[in-house]
Amino acid sequence: MAFQLRYLGCCRKHQVQSNPSFLSSFLKLKNQTMCQEQCVLEISVDQLVNSDVPTLIDALSNINLFGIDAIDVRQRSSCLQLDEDFVLSLLQAVNCKLRVVEFIDSSYLKKILRDIWQNGLSCQTLYLQSSPMRKLNISGKFLQLQTLNLDFSLSLTGFHISCLSCMPKLMHLSMCGTRVANLSMTCAALSKLRSLTELRFQNCLCCSGTGSCPTSEKALSSASSGALSWFYQNMRICKSDDGPLTNYELPQSTINESLDLSELNSSNHQCSDEFTKFDHQISSEFMEEILLPSTEVKINTDEIDGEYPYDNGISGHADIGKVPNLPNQKDLLSSIHVKDLDQFSPRQYVSHHPSPVCFDKHYREYMISSLPCLKVLDNSSVTDTERENANLIFKKHYEYLPYNRQCKESVVSILSNRELGSNVSHKKVKSSHCQRNYSKGSRHSISRSISTAKMSSSPWPLLQLIPKFRNGAGEEVIGSNPRQFEYHPCNPSLMALGTLDGELVIINHESQKLVGYLPSVGAMHSILGLCWLKNNPSKLIAGSDNGSLRLHDVCKMPSRVTGQYCSKDAAIHNFNEFEQLTSLSINSTDEYFIASGFSKHVALYNIGSGKRVQIFKDLHQEHINVVRFANHSPTVFSTVSFDRKIKMWDLRQGTSQPCYTASSTRGNVMVCFSPDDHYLLSSAVDNEVKQLLAVDGRLHTVFDITSTGSNLNFTRSYYMNGRDYMISGSCEENIIRVCCTQTGRRLRDISFEGKSSRNSMFVQSLRGDPFRVFHMSVLAAYSGHRSKTEIIKVNLVSSDECQ
Repeated sequence: MAFQLRYLGCCRKHQVQSNPSFLSSFLKLKNQTMCQEQCVLEISVDQLVNSDVPTLIDALSNINLFGIDAIDVRQRSSCLQLDEDFVLSLLQAVNCKLRVVEFIDSSYLKKILRDIWQNGLSCQTLYLQSSPMRKLNISGKFLQLQTLNLDFSLSLTGFHISCLSCMPKLMHLSMCGTRVANLSMTCAALSKLRSLTELRFQNCLCCSGTGSCPTSEKALSSASSGALSWFYQNMRICKSDDGPLTNYELPQSTINESLDLSELNSSNHQCSDEFTKFDHQISSEFMEEILLPSTEVKINTDEIDGEYPYDNGISGHADIGKVPNLPNQKDLLSSIHVKDLDQFSPRQYVSHHPSPVCFDKHYREYMISSLPCLKVLDNSSVTDTERENANLIFKKHYEYLPYNRQCKESVVSILSNRELGSNVSHKKVKSSHCQRNYSKGSRHSISRSISTAKMSSSPWPLLQLIPKFRNGAGEEVIGSNPRQFEYHPCNPSLMALGTLDGELVIINHESQKLVGYLPSVGAMHSILGLCWLKNNPSKLIAGSDNGSLRLHDVCKMPSRVTGQYCSKDAAIHNFNEFEQLTSLSINSTDEYFIASGFSKHVALYNIGSGKRVQIFKDLHQEHINVVRFANHSPTVFSTVSFDRKIKMWDLRQGTSQPCYTASSTRGNVMVCFSPDDHYLLSSAVDNEVKQLLAVDGRLHTVFDITSTGSNLNFTRSYYMNGRDYMISGSCEENIIRVCCTQTGRRLRDISFEGKSSRNSMFVQSLRGDPFRVFHMSVLAAYSGHRSKTEIIKVNLVSSDECQ
């Protein structure tokens, strides 16, 4: 064969021996030619050494002359002897003929991956398993790519904006065994793939490719659609070669994290099918809500009696005929015949190598509804009936646009309709409970319509860090570790920060200027409670974990960094200490404030006199995490505790008996009143969030947020846009969830990514901006022995795509 002769001639020219793997490739080419098949030259890079590459590139310089139709470049084993520069040179030399590029272990090929994503390839199939990239950030062109496999990329968490728009022909995508977790952001990125028909984030045990599983089609066609929907929602079995793992372990960080493509991990990264819990070392101080040091948690499924702790999964290889009646499944299970369930053999339908996104509730329905061209998901065909059901479930549990609007309008058309007295925009919305609450009769109707029009449809909101300041010598970062923050009650630009080092900082977060600063007093003690006075908003109370409580006048605080505490000027009152303080709240008339801590008691203080009025003892059976005064009733306050109780109190009738008591299934972390005091928003451990009627404690809305199974996943929730929306985050997750408070529908999930490969971010606290719709700020912390914290402003109206 002509190409073989040319290759041998190049070997003599470069004075190197011919590579045996190439001689065998030539035999395959000869057989393909004889059988009149497509001539494909296969290059096994793991069987090459550096000296082979120049010879091979020379031989391939005129590849069009030798009748070779395509070239496959494959890595058969993890032992690669070639330098990365030689591999890149080889890929560039044969790029015009590339058909398949496969690297079974690309964890060490950082330079190659960076070049591939930045410059692109002309291949049709690309396998980059065990890639060390953290986020897909693709700028190169992949105009011919049809199949992309990124399985077992244990550090891969998500997608950059428009990263997949450079793959117009991509039809098959597999990302099993990754750490992709945000369902809404994932679907938004995948929606740019107009040709995508097959997708995997987990695979059937018997399937290695993205196609529909042939052994499952008989069972799928004979089972009822209700049984199928239930099955795919719950049959999420995580299996490794060493045995089953509980699926609640998956959303956490893996053994070795990696960086973004632009910051590829410099440490060794070994491919593994197992996921482990990342041991978050949470700061031992307290904020408003209690935070305890986290430890690694493992669950032995054999020791679980009755109910599996993860909301929508089945423990291990459980017998499907003995599935516990999980929430919202009782009615469905009663309609499924045993013979239908028998079709789903655990051996036949094991979910293998699932990514964390698979454990989101309604994962399959969300994917199918968001990707209308999808034909196969996780080796299971998408039927027309299933797609119809998926669309119904999506409309029931999610909002495509705020306030359940069905289509987006411009602000100009809304204002025009208002001037003309038209109600066109509301006619487009179907009648529902949500619509009745946001009807034309509401005085907030026009503002809600405008905010909906302004709201960005992008799942990548605009993020901005709150600035930090240095002292006069430029040596020390001031306010570098915020521990607490509060918006000013009437000035939209001001915010108060309390730090882990005991500093009190007042900043203009719009102009990024320092307004007031006080260093810590004596030994450093973290500020855990901050509360502005409502009627005298130049003053605020700050409480520290050592129990100190001080009333400060911002107007008397120095506007520059100082090394000494000016107590005689800035501090109006030093109140009696409240030991192990965690939370404080001021009543609506600024007459009293109340403090709670790591005890069963709360203390009432008179702000005017600076004296402690009374200690109310044993209000709960365990320590009280948070206490909150109502926004308009000066004598009414609420408390929550790890004893799973939410209690309402009124100072006028004493504290011998609460006004009422509501219960949670887990320990309560915090509570807050809606701005109009109509509702209470309570947050318990591990994403148990619900809204109660403040008048009597009746349950109003339950927010269907997936649990992680961790008893240390402390959850916090606050209102946004008045009382219209709720934002919620937890200390072992990097996701903020935005939900409608009237219906519980999910509007958006927002993910945060750390800048370092070794430090994951998690949500420590958050606040809705009281002045701007769809704005919030988040206190995010990095895991590690000494947690670094940052305050991130989130703007859902704007998008990073606009930057």
